[in-house]
Amino acid sequence: MQELKLDIDLENSLGPWIGKTAKIVDYYFHEAFQQHGLDVSKEQMIVLKKLLNEDGLNQNELAQLTWRDKSSLARLLAKMERKGYIIRRQHELDKRVNLVYLTESGREIFRNTRPIIQKAINIMEKDISKSEIQRMIEILKRIQDNFTSEIASQ
Repeated sequence: MQELKLDIDLENSLGPWIGKTAKIVDYYFHEAFQQHGLDVSKEQMIVLKKLLNEDGLNQNELAQLTWRDKSSLARLLAKMERKGYIIRRQHELDKRVNLVYLTESGREIFRNTRPIIQKAINIMEKDISKSEIQRMIEILKRIQDNFTSEIASQ
């Protein structure tokens, strides 16, 4: 049997660089939140931000907005509910639907993350021009579009 040889140039491919950058950013947030005594994860912060923009989303909408599957979102929300950051209420007309709302504690924890988020943005964008930032955002959006198109076609 002949061995199939696949030469993949990972060092010059976007995937590993995007992945490594995401892991470094995740690590930064984890450490910064801990140092400031904030009992919140990056994933929880994202949910808090989505609810701050649109309180009362249903769990399915929140799963789509955060790119999480329904069961992992349900676990995340259960943890956030135990911490007092959110409450879930059944929809009045459709009892199968849970609506998610921020509590005052959730609003406060998000407010407390804002300086950390701003510092992270400042670190990320240090020595990078506004035009380079805009170009990078355009490229990342195209990559996201490429993947969402591929996923949709499967």
